[in-house]
Parts: sequence; structure tokens; C-alpha cells
Amino acid sequence: MTAAIQLILFLLAVLALVAIIAQRLKLAPSILLVIAGIAIAFVPGLPSVELAPDLVLLVLLPPLIYSAGVSMSWREFCFNLRPITLLAFGAVIFTTVAVAAALHHLLGWPWSVAFVLGAIVSPPDVVAPLAIARRLGLPRRLLVVLEGEGLANDATALILYRFAVVAVSTGMFSAPTAAGTFALIVVGEIIYGVGIGWLSLRLRHWAQNPRVEITLSLMTPFLAFWVPHHVGGSGVLATVAAGLYVSWNGPRLISASTRLQGIFFWDLIIYLIEGFVFLITGLQARTIIEKAQSFPVAEVLTATAITAAIVIVARFVWVFPATYGPRWLVPAIRRRDPYPHWKWVFIIAFTGVRGVVSLAAALAIPLTIEGGAAFPQRDLILFATFGVIIVTLVGQGLMLPTVIRWLDPPEDGDAEHRAERQAELEARNEAIHAARQHLDRLATERGLNEEIVAFLNARHDQRERLIPSDLDDGMAAMRIRNDLRLELISAERDFLYELLRSGRITDESRRRLERDLDLEEAAILARREGETPL
Repeated sequence: MTAAIQLILFLLAVLALVAIIAQRLKLAPSILLVIAGIAIAFVPGLPSVELAPDLVLLVLLPPLIYSAGVSMSWREFCFNLRPITLLAFGAVIFTTVAVAAALHHLLGWPWSVAFVLGAIVSPPDVVAPLAIARRLGLPRRLLVVLEGEGLANDATALILYRFAVVAVSTGMFSAPTAAGTFALIVVGEIIYGVGIGWLSLRLRHWAQNPRVEITLSLMTPFLAFWVPHHVGGSGVLATVAAGLYVSWNGPRLISASTRLQGIFFWDLIIYLIEGFVFLITGLQARTIIEKAQSFPVAEVLTATAITAAIVIVARFVWVFPATYGPRWLVPAIRRRDPYPHWKWVFIIAFTGVRGVVSLAAALAIPLTIEGGAAFPQRDLILFATFGVIIVTLVGQGLMLPTVIRWLDPPEDGDAEHRAERQAELEARNEAIHAARQHLDRLATERGLNEEIVAFLNARHDQRERLIPSDLDDGMAAMRIRNDLRLELISAERDFLYELLRSGRITDESRRRLERDLDLEEAAILARREGETPL
């Protein structure tokens, strides 16, 4: 137990150090964490760390999927359902078949074994590409499509993986039966996930206690994931459905205090989970290499190279026809959603990096099949999976910023961001007018005191004055204003500490006053981050 605690503390220290370095180098932390993990794995004297598949699939994956579902806009998800479906289902199935066909025809692998590796490496991981894409200011729709793909592609891959493992173990496979089971799993998990989301929101609304509500929110992804996973599904789609349901219906049922505390809680949880996931992925290097030593080096490298090449090429082969084909075949789609620039399509195709879900699935392959024989090519599949992760995550991940700059895509992202900020300004102005009208109705209905009405109208006047009519001038003025507000908050905080030291206020009073300042400062920093005026 002591050794485990020491290891966790060591990994936390590495996680923090790598995050600082990544920020300085302006790189995605996930890529550097994998590289750091590989380097640490070969340090003499350090114990070997072997990833438990159930730790990833049952403990780490559910909160990641649920948090992404809650963060996703239901309206944008529905609008982009066609490209998300084509990637999350179509691209995964196509990649699985392409890898299996290549391994069968080029290396002579049995179809069932080749399908196992194909299913394992088929789902891309979007954490690193999204971090890079957001930093480079790419269009929001591109981010939504990538994020939506990442929500559902693991489900497709894990279901295919289970079918393939059963086929290897039993020697039996029926395509019609598998297709029917697949459809049943998809529909069943979505219905179950919506039910869990509904139950979670009702319980949290009844609780009316931020600590209880956050505890219930933490339990929701595990309840959504574990039950379908236990009965033969993936658990991923149920968790996604629960997250999307909470995202759409939560604003009216979750209190403001819960939202404020929940944002910080979930932000820290997801940060730690993602960091550990990528760091532990790199730490598997020594164990995986040791397991692959029973195979000839040429066979190991050939299988890895073929798999990595097919995974990369298959995504390009699928993405371009899947993007332009429906628009060419169906004029209604083309009118509603015109052809995108080929450079944006190329960027989506280039972001097919693989991650820890693939590694966990490879580690979860059973040691034996029915009859007691060893699972064919198990350690070779594990090494090839790790190789694909390194080639795509580190190789493509590091190249992605350069590729985007080389492509020099249209400035859609900047124009979109500007339009979004302008719409936000207009929405703020309209919301203030709606509040004024509501105040007028309340004043008439309840006979409110004129001083109270004047005070509230003065507050609305001040908020209206802070909304600029010209976006560019308003943003410049907003930056200056917010910088000054931060300085004033700092001065006020220093004065409170002086009052505390002199004994004029108690610690409890200082905490209450400081909380108000902290909330105001956090709001300013959030607006500065998004360049959003008050």
C-alpha cells in the first residue's frame, strides 16, 4: 500500500512538471506525458507498471465520456449527427475491415484474429487533437464533429472487439446475428442512458445540496456504464446519452451554487484522469516490449508498420468520400450544408490518433480460448497496438500544428469566433431588456417601492453601458477594464488581510468577503479567456 501511494505521488509530480513544460513549449500535454511515461519505464530500478484493463474501461473511461457528453451542445450534436455518425460508426467499421483484410492477405493471419486487432485500433482518441485544434482557433463545427466522433466511436469499436474475441474463442461467427445484436445494443443503451440522465437530474433537483448533487453527478457515469457493460454491451453509448440528456435538461434543474462548485470539481477530476491515462500509457512500454520478445523482431515490426499504415490511410480513404458523397448524391443535403473546403476535411482525416482505449482493449484480450489453448498472436497484437498509439499520437500529434500551418486553411475560425462573440453581445443586451420588462410587470403587479425599482434599473443601466456597440473597440476597452478590475480586486484583498491581521475582522468574515472577490475574479478571468465582454 505504501509503495502504491508513493507511486501515485510520483506520477502526480510528473504530471504537474510535464504540464508546466508543455505550457512553455505550447504542446499538447498528452503527447509529452506519453513520451515521459516511455522514458520513465526504462529507468533502471523503477518497478514495472502494468495497466489493468478494468481500471481503464470501468473506472477511468466513464467519467471522461460523461463529462464530454455534458460539455457537448445537444443542438450542435444533432445538427452534425450525419458526419458524427459517418465517423463514429462508418469510419470505425471501415478501419476494422481494412486492417483485418491487410493482416489476412499480407501476413496470413486468420480472419478472426485480424478482426480483433482491427477493432482494437479502429477508434481514434480526440483529447490531444482537440487540445491542439482549440489552441489554433479552428472552426467550432470541426471541433464539434471531432468531439462527437470521440463520444461514440469507442462504443462501435468495443462492440466489434467483443464479437471478434468471441469468434476467435469459439470459432463461430454469424454476420446477420452480429448485426442484429449490434442494433439492439445501440438502441438499448441509448434508452437506458436517457433514463439514467433523467433519474440523475431528478435526484439532484430533489437534493438541493451542492455536495450531494456533485456526489450524484460523480455516480451517474458509472451507473450508466457498468450495467450495459456487464450484460454484454459497451456502456459507452449509455454514458454518452446520459451526458447529453443532462447537458440539454440540466440548466433548469441544477442550482447556480452546484454549477459553480461542480465546474471546478469536474475540471480537476478530468484533468487528473486524462493525465494519468496518457502517462500510464507510456509506462507500458517496457512490459509490452518484454512480452513481444517471443516473436521475431521482423514479424513484430512488420505487423506494427502495416497496421499503423492502414489505420492512417483508411481514415483518409473514408473521410473524403463520406464528406462529399452525401452532398453529391442528395441535393437537399448540399443545399442545407454546402461542400466544405478540402483543407478542413484533410485536417479531420489527419486527426486519427489512437489512445488508451485501444491499449486497454488489447490488454483485456483473454489469455486462452475454449479448449485451453493460448489466444493466437495475443502479445503480437498488444505490441502492434502500442506501436500504432505511439506512431499516431506522438507522430501525427506533433505534426498536426505544422500541417495546419502548412495547409493555411481559410480564416473560417476567426470569422466564426467573431460572429459568435457578436451574437453573445446581442444576447446579453436582449436578456437585459427582457429582465427590464419583467421588472416592470412585477412593479405593477406587486406595487413595488419606487426606490427598489430605481435601484434595480440602475443596475441594468450599468450592465447595458458595459456592452459595446462596436465589437473591436469594445474588446479593447474590455481588456483594459478587466485588467483594472483585477488590480482593484487585488488591492481590496490585500486590505482585507490587513484588517484580519489587525484583529478587526475574524477569519470567518474574511473567508465570506474573499469568496465574493474570488467569484468576481473567476468571472473576469473566464471572460478574458473567451474574450467575452461583460
